[in-house]
Amino acid sequence: MEFMGSSHTVRTGDGTRLHVVEWAPDPTVTERTEVLLVHGLASNAYVWEGVGRRLAAKGHRTVAVDQRGHGRSDKPERGYDFGTLIEDLRTVLVRLGLDRPLVAGQSWGGNVVVELAFHHPDEVTAITGVDGGFIDLASSFPTWESALEALTPPDLDGMTMEDAGAWLRLQHPDWPETGIAGTVENLQVAENGRLERRLPLDRHLEILHQLWNHRPARRFPRLAVPVLLVLATGP
Repeated sequence: MEFMGSSHTVRTGDGTRLHVVEWAPDPTVTERTEVLLVHGLASNAYVWEGVGRRLAAKGHRTVAVDQRGHGRSDKPERGYDFGTLIEDLRTVLVRLGLDRPLVAGQSWGGNVVVELAFHHPDEVTAITGVDGGFIDLASSFPTWESALEALTPPDLDGMTMEDAGAWLRLQHPDWPETGIAGTVENLQVAENGRLERRLPLDRHLEILHQLWNHRPARRFPRLAVPVLLVLATGP
């Protein structure tokens, strides 16, 4: 499947290059909203492909970002704390001229978006958490060791692109092709022709530890912008 968004690169204050995707809005629509989309842990900007297309067709300027360590962005050794991550998002807002957009985050990305709205409410119009924004891992895993044991990701390295797509279609028969393609993008082709994860495992676990320490419920009473939480349900 071919992705339709156009790619840009934004450089942060510490020199990290962030890959962003933008879907051009329908120029015939005069009333529009600017939207920034933020993916979850071990994911990437292209999981928003279907959403980006639909929003752009309605005339909304829509941008998705590969957070540091993810997708086609740089993978520095440092900077995976919430403070640095929200500064990354602020850099994207400035570099692309997004004026108080609606910011949506999926899973861990929702928690990042909550921090952005809490610390910089004047820079966003509203936020949305899609199966995220409210994640409090410590409520389910009272120790970091228990969270680490349960949530360390499976090793998918070594698959082919075709095998990965087939496995995802089998596991998620209700997913659209944009969802399959966006998820396969979480992997990259190594020198041996096989797939490997884009987000290195040590970075993954560092982010997971940051998320385990996060308490978003403490933020909600003090948020100064509208919040919509969207919870996914099973079949």
